[in-house]
Amino acid sequence: MDAAQNKFIRMTTEPVNRLVCRLAVPTIISMLVTSLYNMADTFFVGQVGTEATAGVGLIFPVMTIIQAFGFYFGQGSGNFISRALGAQKTDEAETMTATGFFSSLIFGCILMLVGLIFKPQILPLLGATMDNVSAATVAYADDYLTLILIGAPFMSTSFVLNNQLRFQGNAMFSMIGLVTGAVINCVLDPLFIFALDLEVTGAALATVISQFISFCLLYIAIMRSDSMTIRLRNFRVGMYWQKGIFTAGVPSLFRQGLASFATLALNSAAAIGADPAMADAAIAAFSVVGKVMMFAFSALLGFGQGFQPVCGYNYGAKKYNRVCDAYTFCLKVGGLCLLVLSALGFIFAEPIISLFRDDPTVIAIGTVAMRWQCCTFPLMTVVACTNMLYQNIGRVVGATLLAVARQGLMFIPVVLILPHLFAEPIWGVYLAQPAADLFAFALAAPLAVRMYRELKRLEKEQNP
Repeated sequence: MDAAQNKFIRMTTEPVNRLVCRLAVPTIISMLVTSLYNMADTFFVGQVGTEATAGVGLIFPVMTIIQAFGFYFGQGSGNFISRALGAQKTDEAETMTATGFFSSLIFGCILMLVGLIFKPQILPLLGATMDNVSAATVAYADDYLTLILIGAPFMSTSFVLNNQLRFQGNAMFSMIGLVTGAVINCVLDPLFIFALDLEVTGAALATVISQFISFCLLYIAIMRSDSMTIRLRNFRVGMYWQKGIFTAGVPSLFRQGLASFATLALNSAAAIGADPAMADAAIAAFSVVGKVMMFAFSALLGFGQGFQPVCGYNYGAKKYNRVCDAYTFCLKVGGLCLLVLSALGFIFAEPIISLFRDDPTVIAIGTVAMRWQCCTFPLMTVVACTNMLYQNIGRVVGATLLAVARQGLMFIPVVLILPHLFAEPIWGVYLAQPAADLFAFALAAPLAVRMYRELKRLEKEQNP
């Protein structure tokens, strides 16, 4: 019996609770460590000054766009691969592995070239103008953007390799590649920023180098494990393959892409809502809060990523009851985890924000924002897990709607409208994310019930 058949049997017969947990442990570690080194950038840059923190925060939308296309090709190809392996179509799985990898690498190179050529036009779109922020903040943003664009091909394709490994049940290899890169980033940050006195340029350089090392390790892992191997001769640009990527990848593209626009809207609203003298501090505060909340959310995402290959394999194998069991297990465990993390975040908001900046204005704004976000944070369990379910079984419309709900469909209009409804506009910015979370939950809950019932019906038809 070959390795692929052994894996198929394990993924479709092992008790789902144990299987999800086993696959989730390395992905949770990967997500937490990856989020931690994003926070490390913010921490070390924060020691340079408020303007440096604000400058890096202004470039975050570009990093989100790079991630968006990495997730598009990675989630799109990974979902296709897991369903193909569940249906025991290994040739199609191997072809999609190469197609997702090379498509991302090519697109990353295009993104790099376009970004570098049009950088003077991009910076003002990100809010890096002296009309909005200080000259020092603009200079830091410029330095950071240049190096991030240079690393775009490897940053984007690292997400593809990571997702392809996970969706084939090889999350441990994925964890090793991501954690190694994160540790290297945390070591290089203080070395470049302080020892070599490169400041924000050093932070960007550390990020790019660590992402390149992760790329190399993940590539080695996918070539030497029992995963489908990457061969140039298998690369296809035909409609069938690109549609396969699009079906499962477009929700991730929209989610990450709209998160970029959401950050732009948030930075703009924060700068306008605060007193003009506090614009840099407001942007820095919301940037810190965003990184901290993303760190907490990454635990849920990591657990959900343990669910994804289980869902894909078993849906492909028409074992719908196992899909339902895995989904409800994720809702229970994820909900409990976010509830605990939200309580801790609410209680310790002020000391957490003060770890990143000792600026009293940044701490005051960040503390209020973080406590309000913690109030609705546990509801995101239903939104995230239901999104993953729809995405993994190829329901592109529902998956896309859920993917864009929180950060796009709900957040962007709310953060642009609410500040105008308060005497102190900054309160509209504080309440924008909690309001968006409530609206997103109201959308996700009926979709969750509908899909659960449909899967139960399919199981009954399969096994009357």
